[in-house]
Amino acid sequence: MPGAAKIVQKEAYHAKVCSLLEKYDRAFICHADNVGSMQFQNIRKGLRPDSVILMGKNTMMKRSIRLWSETSGSDKWTCLLEQLVGNVGVVFTTADLNDVKAEINKYKVGAPARVGLTAPNDVKIPAGPTGMDPSQTSFFQALGIATKINKGTIEIVSEVHLIKPGDKVGASQATLLSKLGIKPFKYGLALLKVIENGAIYDTAVLDITDEDMLGAVAAGIANVAALSLAINYPTLASIPHSVINGYKNVLAVALATEYSFPAADKVKAILADPSAFAAAAAPAAAAAAEAPAAAKKEEVKEESEEDMGFSLFD
Repeated sequence: MPGAAKIVQKEAYHAKVCSLLEKYDRAFICHADNVGSMQFQNIRKGLRPDSVILMGKNTMMKRSIRLWSETSGSDKWTCLLEQLVGNVGVVFTTADLNDVKAEINKYKVGAPARVGLTAPNDVKIPAGPTGMDPSQTSFFQALGIATKINKGTIEIVSEVHLIKPGDKVGASQATLLSKLGIKPFKYGLALLKVIENGAIYDTAVLDITDEDMLGAVAAGIANVAALSLAINYPTLASIPHSVINGYKNVLAVALATEYSFPAADKVKAILADPSAFAAAAAPAAAAAAEAPAAAKKEEVKEESEEDMGFSLFD
């Protein structure tokens, strides 16, 4: 039987979880491996007062979510149950999701490579001097890194891709990185998923901008128009192109036959006398070129009048 103190703690935790589920509609699911206590405190402080981090045993969180869903009749947080696996927590928030993500990422700190650790990112050693004396070439030889001795120190000949994401850090790799003073990994709260009003999606969605959306819509419209034109099936996207293509075909027929219409008459006149078209286009081009020049001249005139030096207080 659990002690009275533990029962009180569990009930207090359950009440806290229920109050958060009731108050908030949005949250991040985060992974908290390799996050230090001081680092965690700083993250909590940085997120206040608009966000709260909930950590605890997954079984207790699941129990509280189930009980709250049953008593409230709401299922907006039931999708959270499947995500509570491993060392995870929940960041409840009322702030803008992108702002919360940026704030959390501010607290990532560098960490040395430890033996047996799974690399979360690429580790590359740049070419150049290492500052290490020639007696330590064995570390580089064990890893197959080409080096040379220059001015009494070891120099790496070319950039080395030492560790790839998902690889286990070996003893020689960890020792070499330590000697070079390189902290290749950054750790902090890793945001995994977003829950918003019962929907769950990947955090990568937050990186999509308005320009990305407009580009995707434009590409979709272009694809629909191309397909519609290819199969001769009219759609709103293809109608403007169909009208233009039809006009071109009619114009081509008019030019090849005696049949004509007002728009075709203009084209026929231009083809019959290209010099007349060139003469008509020349004044328009000259007028367009003169407009910026006149505006620039007016600006220069105004500046000269302002710089006359007649101050009210002279």
